[in-house]
Amino acid sequence: MQNSKRKLEEDDENENGSGLKLLRSLTHKDHSKRLIVVLANASLETVKVAKSFELLNCDKHKSTLKKNNRDPGSCRPDITHQCLLMLMDSPLNRAGLLQVYIETAKNVLIEINPQTRIPRTFDRFCGLMVQLLHKLSIRGADAPVKLLKVIKGPVSNHFPAGCQRIGTSYSVSDIVDVREMVPPDKPIVFVVGAMAHGAIKETYTEKTVSISSYPLSAALTCTKLCSAFEEKWGIL
Repeated sequence: MQNSKRKLEEDDENENGSGLKLLRSLTHKDHSKRLIVVLANASLETVKVAKSFELLNCDKHKSTLKKNNRDPGSCRPDITHQCLLMLMDSPLNRAGLLQVYIETAKNVLIEINPQTRIPRTFDRFCGLMVQLLHKLSIRGADAPVKLLKVIKGPVSNHFPAGCQRIGTSYSVSDIVDVREMVPPDKPIVFVVGAMAHGAIKETYTEKTVSISSYPLSAALTCTKLCSAFEEKWGIL
């Protein structure tokens, strides 16, 4: 876990340094245009194994899930990992126009600093999430900024006042072209379910739309959202 944190901090320091002041200026009171993505119902939960803790997942902890009568499909932290890789690597994020929150299935709310570089490998990601869930924050190397932190919910308290809040689901009949929903100069929230199956049931969304005629993974949904906003806002 310590190696995961150290590597994340080194990557952040080496690759991002100069843009930190700009990205940190975006707060929930800021009405500048940006896309706010909420990864809802994310499977991020720790389990004690021997004398240490690990991130619960369906591949590594089958006996634990069976003993507790848990659905393996409800323990898929890899989905959150895939989504974060797509979001944080996007040109939209590097331009300072993306904010990401994670709502776990256990009602833990996590804020991701735009400067955060997500670990490439799943094992390192798991170690980092265990550390975050137990220590509640992870700081950058030689800097006071928190790259990841657990914050007080509900997540709607962290949205700019009056911004539109959209849920996403394949099961609804209202299929939209995301590009037509991109506001020219205002923030907007999209909620993406970071789970293997089921529908998001967030009460703070104004409506739920489908962005494709075909079922999409959560990671591909995130990619399509970012691409649409990049195209409309001229981010190359």
